[in-house]
Amino acid sequence: MRVLVAGASGFIGTALVERLTAEGHDVVRLVRRKAQGPDEAAWSPAAGIIDFTVMDRVDAVVNLSGASLARLPWTKTYRGEIVDSRVTATRTLADAMRKAKRPPAVFLSGSAVGYYGDRPGELLTEYCSVGSGFLSEVVSRWESAAGLAPDDTRTVVFRTGLVVGHGGALQRVETITKLGLSGRLGTGGQHWPWISLTDEVRALVHLLTSKLAGPVNLAGPTPATADRVMTAMAERMRRPYTFTVPERLLELALGRAADELLLASQKVRPQRLIDDGFRFEHVTVEAALDAMLSARRARG
Repeated sequence: MRVLVAGASGFIGTALVERLTAEGHDVVRLVRRKAQGPDEAAWSPAAGIIDFTVMDRVDAVVNLSGASLARLPWTKTYRGEIVDSRVTATRTLADAMRKAKRPPAVFLSGSAVGYYGDRPGELLTEYCSVGSGFLSEVVSRWESAAGLAPDDTRTVVFRTGLVVGHGGALQRVETITKLGLSGRLGTGGQHWPWISLTDEVRALVHLLTSKLAGPVNLAGPTPATADRVMTAMAERMRRPYTFTVPERLLELALGRAADELLLASQKVRPQRLIDDGFRFEHVTVEAALDAMLSARRARG
């Protein structure tokens, strides 16, 4: 396939491009500068500018654009950037597809498990309703923008959890663990939806040729609490895990981000992906952490 990737230089995008290329697909990267070859196309997502004719030359589009949620604190200005960077970029891609003479057959558009909000005690599949809170509102608007793609384009919104790999949100956990400052966040019993970077990328490649449309959860098949994730990290890095950070202190330090990123409980199940025949390479968060640390050691 010939695949157009927005966000190709990011944490997930870099790994996805490597995988697609290794499997023989042609990749066209969207770049925010002048294109320097046939494997690049220029755009300005904030301004809604893109050469829509690129859509006539690709079979699929993967949208990974969006300001990092791991950048803290979430000031009022940055919350606006979190929303705008997702909604505007997605709408720009959808508008370009509608203008194309031959729109791409597939549109995989990023989303997040933040859709579900804080739902302790619930098993969350794609059939569950939207939650409440800032991230739920962001994801609802994000997915609505993806829904503007042409009717003939199979559109998937993939709701990703915490991606276990060298980079992304987990890098902060890795850093504080390395410094010996890791410890329980709140009760530690809140569920953190996780997925290995390897399986995130494998799932996206799977979805390119699947018949699935609509929301698809990208989360590992074995749920894990925050305590389990951080304990496993500390054990593998041979660092202490002794502190307990009260919820109130986290909220004072990080504001809304503490409630929605660190303290929210989301026991997410990738029901549609499993039903579609996808098999995970890393079934537990411990296996995902082992793979991450092993890959890092191999790179020196």
